[in-house]
Amino acid sequence: MFFWREEVRPGLHVAFTSAAAGNLALSVGGDPEAALHSRRALEASLGVLPGSLRFMNQTHSSVVADVGPAAAAPADAAPATVAPAADAMVSADGSVPLAVLVADCVPVVLADRRGRATAVVHAGRQGTLDGIAGRTVLRLRQQGVTEIDAWIGPSVCGECYEVPASMRDEVSAVVPSARATTRHGTPSLDLRAAVAGQLDELGVDVLSRDCALSESSCTLENRRLFSHRREPGAGRFAGLVWRA
Repeated sequence: MFFWREEVRPGLHVAFTSAAAGNLALSVGGDPEAALHSRRALEASLGVLPGSLRFMNQTHSSVVADVGPAAAAPADAAPATVAPAADAMVSADGSVPLAVLVADCVPVVLADRRGRATAVVHAGRQGTLDGIAGRTVLRLRQQGVTEIDAWIGPSVCGECYEVPASMRDEVSAVVPSARATTRHGTPSLDLRAAVAGQLDELGVDVLSRDCALSESSCTLENRRLFSHRREPGAGRFAGLVWRA
């Protein structure tokens, strides 16, 4: 079920699921009921209340949503009533289990080193251009968080994310560390390196740039992970942070 999972400090857990956890997105894969079942099975594995794991309606925006403590959502609740339209979520007191869904984009988990606030970020090409990770860090700091740790999960790597030269130039003009070349010598983007660089510039300690050193964390290369480029519409895996 998990690509990587760890209790990063007492009571605080960070994980990235594998495809074995099932498709966790309601909007892809063609079977929302199966996705809901996979979400409930995941919550049971995490040890959190059914319906308490918060997801987002992700649209490659630069919106950061604040999610406060709330009762578990009913199992039959409409997704739109419980999922904010955003590409990052912040739990000011860290009490809300958070999830970010990806299938090539960069999932990021952030946590207050003092054990309070937590956040998740979905950083695709547009989100990286718009600085969604940095916006989330600033939101945390507005809430008094000074020391932040980050975990960057699996995503498509710079050697695989081939793009037109004009797109590489557009992105790297704003985020130079995104500029890359595929193993075939064609233009590409390294969004993982770009997001890590953005976090570094803000003084965030990136504790794990590759959460499973024993195998590839490139979604296109590793069939344990969903990849939109390899198999469009197959599913989404999750980056998670929760307390238990």
